[in-house]
Amino acid sequence: MYQIIAYIKFLLKSTNQHGVHSPFVYNLLTESLYKKEGKPSFKTIRSFIKAVRLDNRIISVKDFGAGSRVFRSNERKVSDIAKNAAISTKRALLLNRLTSYLNIKTALELGTSLGISSTAITAGNQVKLATLEGCPETANIAREYFKKFGLKSISLKVGNFDELLSAEYWSEEIMDATPAPEHQKKQNALDLIYFDGNHQKDATLNYFNQLLPLAHNDSVFIFDDIHWSKGMEEAWEEIKAHPRVSVSIDSFFWGLVFFREEQEKEHFTLRL
Repeated sequence: MYQIIAYIKFLLKSTNQHGVHSPFVYNLLTESLYKKEGKPSFKTIRSFIKAVRLDNRIISVKDFGAGSRVFRSNERKVSDIAKNAAISTKRALLLNRLTSYLNIKTALELGTSLGISSTAITAGNQVKLATLEGCPETANIAREYFKKFGLKSISLKVGNFDELLSAEYWSEEIMDATPAPEHQKKQNALDLIYFDGNHQKDATLNYFNQLLPLAHNDSVFIFDDIHWSKGMEEAWEEIKAHPRVSVSIDSFFWGLVFFREEQEKEHFTLRL
């Protein structure tokens, strides 16, 4: 019920490219997110999604975040996770197009799940991705499909996020191939961080603040399910109000933030 009310509020406030006066955001919409043309990488993404949706193996899932609103048991079919808890095909294609448009070279993902969003980030793009997953059995499924689809630029690590982020070996693995100077604005900077591992206010804010030093001027942080709960909405409000955030976009299912120092602070509520 909370999300239904939140969505109604979103629809009342949201607009499309015609209500946007920022050239950066307008171009982001018209040249990337609103484009209708397909890409060769879309075939890989759709095939990956189809494969996991047909996988009827049962695995034992460890939930470290806010838990599931769909599943009552931790014993779950891979196909059910793919259909009910994973990123949708539409959003996967949007993520792929966005990664390409922003010329993302280095990325970190919190919450691999079955690997659909990892595939969306890397398929057809020259991206080195480190992705972190808390559940060993879920990670094993993702790793199996990464190998099957030849996704060699993904480094998957399993464990507690706090421990993995503190260890920082994920950073070393991403940075062993130094990005071009225009991307490497400072040591260990990342072009993209995708937050989809813990839909709780305190955890989201902690990860944001911990990873904020890795943002450079052209980085983008994407937060999944910002209207999941009152707590997630509160976290989103704090994030977009942060002094380093110049542009924020609420698309209901995602919250995107940019750190462009040359741009005046502005927030957008947009239908994608």
